[in-house]
Amino acid sequence: MIEYIRGSIAELSPTMAVLDANGVGYGLSISLNTYTAIQGLSGDVKLYVSESIREDAYQLWGFATKVERELFLLLTTVSGVGPASARVILSSMTTRELCDAISRSDERLLKSAKGIGGKTAQRIIVELKDKITALGIDAAAGSPTAQPVNVANKEVMDEAIAALTMLGFSPAPSQKAVLGILRAEPDATVERVIKLALKML
Repeated sequence: MIEYIRGSIAELSPTMAVLDANGVGYGLSISLNTYTAIQGLSGDVKLYVSESIREDAYQLWGFATKVERELFLLLTTVSGVGPASARVILSSMTTRELCDAISRSDERLLKSAKGIGGKTAQRIIVELKDKITALGIDAAAGSPTAQPVNVANKEVMDEAIAALTMLGFSPAPSQKAVLGILRAEPDATVERVIKLALKML
């Protein structure tokens, strides 16, 4: 599994970034949000990666932030929303706007994305409304309706969730448990967070 790729930008368009990492050019499909974030940057660029593997294709999707990648993965769990449609949605609005639209059940804004009809917009709202709150994505994206995780313990949160996932626990409940623990104990170590989460899961 590829977590991220760091390298210099060899080619860049609104839909594709080619990163040269140690002499290997990785082509990553990107959204307009990511394009805007990395356009004009010099030196190495870091893109978080989601791999799409099918019998007839192997595709890498690149994201400037973990929040955008998480939203992309959540969107693709909704029936009728594939990777291409998820990218269109993420190109049509910022991560904060998307989280706000889902939280406020703003079907009109979701339908403004090309190819997203009323039924699909409704499914996105129904299926993801609780998930973005449980995972803390709306907080990370800047939604004023949720309590954010401190920047200081963001690394602890990521490491604890990754460890729990590797231990066989599902990502959603793992993230919910870790977020709850860190909000109660902001200075908790990774080890303590994992131990407490294991008692909750």
